[in-house]
Amino acid sequence: MSDPVIAKTGPYVVELEPGDYFWCACGKSAKQPFCDGSHKGSDFAPVKFTLTEKKKVGLCGCKHTNNQPFCDGTHKSLI
Repeated sequence: MSDPVIAKTGPYVVELEPGDYFWCACGKSAKQPFCDGSHKGSDFAPVKFTLTEKKKVGLCGCKHTNNQPFCDGTHKSLI
């Protein structure tokens, strides 16, 4: 599997309503941090996550987190 594109060297902090979301795992989406289908034809697939209440979250921008889709600070070791 190839490495994802680092879209941002830090988290995307967003406040989201309850519902289903698809986090971009490849780093190529123009709608970061969410999937826009740019992964098609690659080894990557979006990561679905569900929120049951309105919540502010930090979604991984470097795409190397070990806690997909949430930032775990891995970007600090990539810089």
